[in-house]
Amino acid sequence: MSQRIIKQRIFNPKESINRAKVAIASQPKWKLESEGHEYTWTSKLERVNIIRAGVPYASIDVISKRINVPVKEVLHIFGLPQTTYNKKRREKSLLNGRDSEVVLLLTELVDFGIEVFNSEEDKFQRWMKKLNFSLGDNTPESMLDSITGIQEVRNCLNRIEYGNLA
Repeated sequence: MSQRIIKQRIFNPKESINRAKVAIASQPKWKLESEGHEYTWTSKLERVNIIRAGVPYASIDVISKRINVPVKEVLHIFGLPQTTYNKKRREKSLLNGRDSEVVLLLTELVDFGIEVFNSEEDKFQRWMKKLNFSLGDNTPESMLDSITGIQEVRNCLNRIEYGNLA
């Protein structure tokens, strides 16, 4: 009979701290630049703090460019009339919590989508405009008007990343 030798690992606090630092550094980090401010977050808790503080109305322009959709259509996602948007943007007002959350989620979605499509932004943009069976024959772009819709588009991207039907 062979004997198994079990090595007992001694706890090393420095090693543990270094592993934690590497894990934190490898987490995704998102960034939104708007009105001269930079909003960055690496976790959902940090996202919550930004949502509570609010992001500027001008971030709608940033999202419009990132998802390659005219501002007028993006305003539909937020349920905002053009005149209200123009006024609030001039006043440098902040979006409410729900709208700030949508902006941050869309930022994360676009970053993830570009990553899934191997940094080929054009392919991702084309995919966003094509009918998708797993989204009930809707385009991913048409699903962005709700937090649930954004999550479903993210789920589709996850399936693409892992080679499943999307």
